[in-house]
Amino acid sequence: MRPLDPRLLRHARRAAAPISALAALGLAAAVLVIAQAWLLATIIASVFIDKATLSARLLAALAVVTVVRAAVAWAAQAFAHRAGAAAKTELRGALLARVIALGPAWRQRQDDADGRRRLRDTAALTQLATTGLDGLDGYFTGYLPALILAAAVPVAVLATITAADPVSGITVLLTLPLIPLFGALIGMATGRQAALRLHALATLAHHFHDVVSGLPTLRVFGRAQAQRAQIERVTQEYRRTTMATLRLAFLSSFALELIATMSVALVATEIGLRLAYGHLDLRTGLLVLVLAPEAYLPLRALGSQFHATADGLAAAEEVISILETQAPAAAAPSPAGTALSAIFVDAVSVRHEGRAEPAPDRATFAVVGGRLTVLTGPSGCGKTTLLGCLLGFTEPASGSITPGPAAGAAGWLPQDPTLFAGTVADNIRLGRPDAPDEAVESAARAAALDDVPLDRVLGERGQGLSTGQRRRVALARALLPGRPVLLLDEPTAGLDAAREATVVATLRRCAAAGQAVVVVTHRPALIAAADRVVDLARTARLAGVPG
Repeated sequence: MRPLDPRLLRHARRAAAPISALAALGLAAAVLVIAQAWLLATIIASVFIDKATLSARLLAALAVVTVVRAAVAWAAQAFAHRAGAAAKTELRGALLARVIALGPAWRQRQDDADGRRRLRDTAALTQLATTGLDGLDGYFTGYLPALILAAAVPVAVLATITAADPVSGITVLLTLPLIPLFGALIGMATGRQAALRLHALATLAHHFHDVVSGLPTLRVFGRAQAQRAQIERVTQEYRRTTMATLRLAFLSSFALELIATMSVALVATEIGLRLAYGHLDLRTGLLVLVLAPEAYLPLRALGSQFHATADGLAAAEEVISILETQAPAAAAPSPAGTALSAIFVDAVSVRHEGRAEPAPDRATFAVVGGRLTVLTGPSGCGKTTLLGCLLGFTEPASGSITPGPAAGAAGWLPQDPTLFAGTVADNIRLGRPDAPDEAVESAARAAALDDVPLDRVLGERGQGLSTGQRRRVALARALLPGRPVLLLDEPTAGLDAAREATVVATLRRCAAAGQAVVVVTHRPALIAAADRVVDLARTARLAGVPG
């Protein structure tokens, strides 16, 4: 990412005004640096050369300039903090909106168009949006003010030194480019190292999230301890990349300090020799000596601040790449309560990494309003994947679905439903926050959720409910009225016979009311209740659209 990337300003427009104020303050700081140096040189020369008493007017002017310079520095920090807060807020909101627009299909695809592997699971995206973007604090509060000062102060100081003493101006002009030159060379290595560190942190978050999420299952099968070695390996990789980044930062800071110190020493040496031989007056020599460090200081500070913000810039680069990813065209959702004519699945095949055969393979059938369609077959034949295709979450390798994905018109029950901290009623209303209480209670009864009070407060991921209860809460969410399509993955898994009969009767009523109900199941009761059974393993190409 470039130091002042226009893409960052384009995606964080609210930071533009504070950044403009920072630029104006940088110009003011350049003027104040020169004014302060001139006043200091004039006061000292008047005392030691002219033998004059201290001028109250000059001292007052010096005091005013010093106070104003401090006020400008304070204002620059205030505007920098404001720019950072505005940019992070806007980027986080845009990132969330873009991830939702890109959908699960993008999250499942680990390779970008440039071929780079990326982690896009919940943990990695959460880390990117929180601690990753927090690294931009240093960019806006440290690096950006230093960048503006580095653009304004050295030029103004060099012009002043050259006007006062051309020989010293030439010396500064020849040595000044060394700092940005070495800083750019070191910065490229630092940027690569920061990107590696960001990826290592995302990998660590990914593994830790997976282990914590699956800890109950791991404990049941006695595999919890085996994950310690994996977490330790990923942690060590993150430690190595972090230490490599710190090593590079410390060494580069030393190199920049050494170059700046030697450059100032060279200017001071030639001024001292010329003063000793009477080729330069004291006032001019003092002015150049005071201004020379100010020419190198902003560039030196810029190099130091770059390392402090490398992680934030790497995170911003990742966020911007996501924001600039083209979202798939969204299918127009069907109006609430509208009956569905048909969705045609024509020879749909999906290929998976590591598998020679597609699953599903050339699936052909129709989703028809007023019918209960059951997708069955052995595990691994592509039943759940086919639901993902109907929702637009998975892109088929071949074949087509017309009129298009049903995500905007479907009530969906996944294999592993997600619940959030809040009441049971809040979780049922997730897709329809304005659903009335009567509709929520009716959906809960239809999902056989008679053993869980709707006002019960749940923990994260539905903590406090059994696996079957979590599934029935998600089923009630899908059953809220207004969706012409129901796509349900194993809706009766884990239910006793009585509750299974309730759910089967509910699905039959939904179909009789005109909804298109598609169910993935192995359960004989649901298969027996179906209007059409599609066995994905029986034939490579299933024909026969219900009339």
